[in-house]
Amino acid sequence: MSQNWNADYATLAKRGFMLGAGLFLLGIAGEIAGSAVFGTLPAWGDTLLVDMELLGILVGLLSPLVFGVVLPLTE
Repeated sequence: MSQNWNADYATLAKRGFMLGAGLFLLGIAGEIAGSAVFGTLPAWGDTLLVDMELLGILVGLLSPLVFGVVLPLTE
């Protein structure tokens, strides 16, 4: 039995891109603000912010590809 998941792929692609862009911008803002306020950030904080930037880039690039191209073609 197949079930249809009536998803709005365009909305999911846009929201995924915005989530990725938000993660990226939050990571950059944290790096800048953290360096301005605290001088040097602890290693765990710096790692967290860099990971947010990388995850933001990955999510921002892959979600339009997955939700905008791949999933509509498989339906």
